[in-house]
Amino acid sequence: GLHCCPEARNCHQTLGILLGTCECPPVSGCNEKRMLAMLPRCGKTFAEMMKKVEVWKWCNLSEFIVYYESFTNCTEVETNVVGCYWPNPLAQSFITGVHRRYFHNCSVDRQQWQDPPDEILIPLIVVPILLTLAMTGLVVWRSKRAAQVV
Repeated sequence: GLHCCPEARNCHQTLGILLGTCECPPVSGCNEKRMLAMLPRCGKTFAEMMKKVEVWKWCNLSEFIVYYESFTNCTEVETNVVGCYWPNPLAQSFITGVHRRYFHNCSVDRQQWQDPPDEILIPLIVVPILLTLAMTGLVVWRSKRAAQVV
């Protein structure tokens, strides 16, 4: 059976054993070539899962969030077991490629911000100014009155 090395702190032991990827990271550090060879397995698994989601729902994150979380966890495990940090530029590039494949038609609806009409905007500006002036006047009046009493 597979066993995780005690020094492989980043290896998710249960997940690594299930995926058959739990290995000791190389002593020399990040094995980028090996990482790039392993990441496509995550992409292939994600592609299989995305077949269960109708294409027109690909832009609705709630339809596939579990699959996407599984995909990102997979990329993290594959990256960590070869001694690399996650995320890193190469892993990000791979993930971006997957995004381009599945989500290139998804647009982010950006709210067009507009100033409210003048009849709303002017009171929103004037009322705090008048309240500030009134409170300042009240404080000055109270302090003068208190000085007269003493």
